[in-house]
Amino acid sequence: MNITAQIAKHLREVYFGGNWTSVNLKDSLADVDWKQAITKVDSFNTIATLVFHINYYIAAVSKVLEGEALNAKDEYSFHHPKIESEEDWQQLLNKTWNDANHFAALIESLPDNQLNEDFTDPKYGNYYRNLQGIIEHTHYHLGQIVLLKKLIG
Repeated sequence: MNITAQIAKHLREVYFGGNWTSVNLKDSLADVDWKQAITKVDSFNTIATLVFHINYYIAAVSKVLEGEALNAKDEYSFHHPKIESEEDWQQLLNKTWNDANHFAALIESLPDNQLNEDFTDPKYGNYYRNLQGIIEHTHYHLGQIVLLKKLIG
């Protein structure tokens, strides 16, 4: 299996299961309803905000892998549409699952030698750093989501 296939597998595992931690986004969010998703705990981000934030970068980097320019700003990565119903919440989750699958497929289509190339601009490092960084970022916020679920209880 080539390296890009391994990276795509690792991404799918944090989203859908089978990783070392035995924790993944889909299972962790399966029993979260829309009211829990928007529940504010102290000064922490809500579960819905974290889900949007994780997916914001998946969507932005997917565009780059499709040949478009990088068009993302950290300041917008926490600004999600209002969640005012279970339908709104499920739409966000469905978009998240679809975008993750699409992103993994795009990663698989990359040739391994592209991993060492600059990602849009040398200041961002290479493709490998950015793809692996998204997976690390997802694991980090997944941990926050799991803790928020316990606090919301």
